[in-house]
Amino acid sequence: MSVAIIDYGSGNLRSAAKAFERAALESKSAARIVVTSRPDDVRRADRVVLPGVGAFGDCKRGLDAVAGMAEALTEAVRDRGRPFLGICVGMQLMAREGHEHGTHPGLGWIDGVVDPIRPADPALKVPHMGWNTLTLTQPDHPVLAGVHSGQHTYFVHSYAVVLDAPDQALATTDYGGPITAMVGRDTMVGTQFHPEKSQATGLRLIANFLRWTP
Repeated sequence: MSVAIIDYGSGNLRSAAKAFERAALESKSAARIVVTSRPDDVRRADRVVLPGVGAFGDCKRGLDAVAGMAEALTEAVRDRGRPFLGICVGMQLMAREGHEHGTHPGLGWIDGVVDPIRPADPALKVPHMGWNTLTLTQPDHPVLAGVHSGQHTYFVHSYAVVLDAPDQALATTDYGGPITAMVGRDTMVGTQFHPEKSQATGLRLIANFLRWTP
């Protein structure tokens, strides 16, 4: 089984790859982790991971700038149903559009937009940075097996997905109000937090993703 982590100049690829390799080893998965900027690798992959760090528009432009990558991603995930994980801005790109420094189109895979975080408590600073607890809204999702409400994951973000369809939320966190922490539909999931930085909880989630057969 091959897992393609997409390199489009906008992700923390080394730590993501290391976390996937460790999760595969600890869960006795035969997954082969490949960091790639080649669309053909994404088409052939059994699973696809889209990390993302930075501004929404910059990440989307970076993805579009890799010739054939957006098309290969759509073919693998939407047409062929390969399991997909978006991380941080990689999850945000699943939305219809992002509103960071203007309005930018997303992939349109989930029903929602990406808006600034506006905590109700003015003492809470933006970006939302550090460890925060999860509240699972769909605890029976296979990628959340063994993960529980109250466990901590690591966040670094100033914008968040606002869903039109609440049933596409798998988990939320609270930062002066509820924030979408995880989304899912069909063969796709996304995490606003960084599983590769979230220690045991993140490794379990990655291992679950490697075993997931939607």
